[in-house]
Formats: sequence, structure tokens, C-alpha cells
Amino acid sequence: MISSFAEAREVYRERDLRQGLYDAGAVVMDGVLVNLHGEEHKQRRRIENRTFRRATFDHYENDLFPGVVERTLAPHAANGGTDLVSFGHELMLSLAAVTAGVDRPVGDAEETARLHEYVKYFIEGATLVHSNRDREERSAIIAEQLQLWRADFLAGSIERRRSLLARVDEGTLDENELPRDILTALLRYGPELGLEDAVLTREIAFFLLAGAHTSATAFTRAIDHTLSWLAARPELAELARNDRLFVQRCVHETIRLNPSSPTGMRRALRSITLPSGRAIPEGTLVIIDLERVNRDPSVFGPDAAEFNPHRVTPEGVAPFGLSFAAGMHVCIGQDLAGGVVPPRGATDAVDGHLYGLVSIAVQRMFRAGVRRDPAHPPEIDASTQRPYWSRYQVLLDPQPDAEARA
Repeated sequence: MISSFAEAREVYRERDLRQGLYDAGAVVMDGVLVNLHGEEHKQRRRIENRTFRRATFDHYENDLFPGVVERTLAPHAANGGTDLVSFGHELMLSLAAVTAGVDRPVGDAEETARLHEYVKYFIEGATLVHSNRDREERSAIIAEQLQLWRADFLAGSIERRRSLLARVDEGTLDENELPRDILTALLRYGPELGLEDAVLTREIAFFLLAGAHTSATAFTRAIDHTLSWLAARPELAELARNDRLFVQRCVHETIRLNPSSPTGMRRALRSITLPSGRAIPEGTLVIIDLERVNRDPSVFGPDAAEFNPHRVTPEGVAPFGLSFAAGMHVCIGQDLAGGVVPPRGATDAVDGHLYGLVSIAVQRMFRAGVRRDPAHPPEIDASTQRPYWSRYQVLLDPQPDAEARA
């Protein structure tokens, strides 16, 4: 068990410690990027990095996502409230589908709800290690849902992209007109890796669940933390509405305190000794207690367990701690979800800065007057050991304010 920040960083950087968190969830996670190691991981990531480039992130954040937020929020604002858990998944699923390459040809609420139901199964599959249910039984159900989803959504998405790629090869379509998503990249460059159809299916399901679920949980938690922090400082309430850099810091602090998975796991491929001197025998499962690691007072100060968006971390330490991991398995979508870490000492907007999609969504909710619904307190999800909300009801202003409409 690793509980210090320094040793956790050493573990993440050790190349002879392979991913061990998702072994129980092989039904969804077998052969996907995050579960690969060594040269196989390097080659898959090389292809998928073509999608996760700065220009693509800028397009998502400034051109695509604001419109998605407005369209998704409008009916909820009109109703005067929403459940943050379901709303966050609905919102982030819209972008995750674009990033992964899952088409929604109809585009109506029923289709989105149907896709969301599939993603719930994928999320469960990826987090089976922390499930309180019968894992063998749930794996069989999830495997069936994965195949239904492939026929329902993925098969058509593959067919459309193969048609577009054929046109590029024929010279009747410019390469820049291809979709900028993981599925397109894998269909175009994946054959050189000998990527099997079953692995392709799981890979796209993984990107769909990761993009939707981890961002959605960070979204709800960031609003929860920020509401509590501002309640004790009502004179600062306008920061959440008007200062995106402040909101990004709230998101980073949330991710530090509440990593998507409370633990990381690695398994030793050979006997090694960490720079700290700790010996790890071959085959040992190394568990990284991320909640303790990210609250290490020697790194984050005596108030490390508290939410403080004005926290200043030591040089070389990210404000979100090790929640996005480090080394070869650092999260490929880190900058897309959380944005780029602002320059040290920055106190105002930075030209060309990427704030991250979670920050954009969180700030938009504060501009819509988000506040807890006193008649319906938040509820914790009892089906998993992970600290998730199952329901988080909030009230919203019926009409967006003038600044938000602009």
C-alpha cells in the first residue's frame, strides 16, 4: 500500500509496474489503452494521440462544447432545476460520443437516453473491482449489453467512417474533413497494429465511458465543493460566475480531493526497488491510496484535506495531485477535461488558455444560478465502494442571465 505522494509518483513512473486496476473488469477493459503495457501501449497511444492534440481541444472547448452546454441546459433551466448526476452524464456523454466517434444519427432525447443506458453498463464493467454486486453475474450481463450497443450504435459509426476513408483514398475527400475522433484514427491506422474487432469495440466503449463518466463525476463534485466553499464566503459568490480561472482551480482542487478512482493499482512484472528504497517482489500488487496521496500534508500543506481553490502547490506538483496518474499512463484526456495548468501566479484570464470542458460546464451552471434543492438532499450511491452521488438535486434560474446568453 502506497500512501505518500513521493512514493506514488515513483510507482507511476516505474516501467516494470503494469496496470492492475481493471483486471476484474476485463469484460469491458481487456485490451484497451489504459490496460496495455510496454510497446503495445506505446503504439496504440501513438495512434490515438493524433486525436488528442491542442488544436482539437481548442476546437472542442471554444467551438463545439459551449453550444452543447446551452442545448442540454435549456430544458432543465426552463424547469427550474435538475439532478446534477443525470444532467452531468447527459452533458458529458454528448461530447464523449464526439471524441470517441459514436454517431447519433437521430439526435433526439430517446436516442441519447438509450446510449446513456448502455454507458451505465460500461461504467459498471470498468469499476467492478469496487462493486458490491455479484461480479460474475454482472460481467455476463455487461458483455451482452456491449454487443447490443455495437449493433445499435457502433456498427453504423464504423460503416460511415470506412466510407469516408475510402473517399480520402480515392481523392474525392480532403483528409482534413475526416471526423477528429478515436474511431477514425483506429480505423485508419489501427490495421498496422492488427487490432481485432472485439478490441476495437471495447476501446471505443472505454473512451465513451471514460469521457462521459469521469468528467460527469468531477462536474458534480466540483459544484458541490464550490457551493460549500462559497456558502462560507458569500462575498466571493461572483467569482464562480465571472472568473473562469477561479472555476478551473475549483475543478483542479476537486479532482485532487476526489480522484475518479480512489485507488490506483500496479502489478510488478519483476522484482524492483523504488528510489525510496522500498522493495517490491515480482507479482506483487501495489495499491496506491490516491485519496491519502493527494492529501499528503508534506506536499499540500497542513490543510491538505480541505478544499481550497487558492492553494499553491510546490514547483513540479500539479494542482490536481496524481489523480490523472503520471508516467506512461498519464490520462490521455487530461487537458481536454481539466484544461492546461495555468502559469504560476496567474490571477486573471490568460490568452489562448485551455480551461477544460469541466470548468466550462461548472461555470455555466453557476451563471444559471445553481443551488442545492433543500427539499431533496443529495444521496450517496450504495451500489459501489466508490464515493459517487446517486442523486444531487439542484435549483436553477428559469431564464439564463444576460451575460450567459451573450
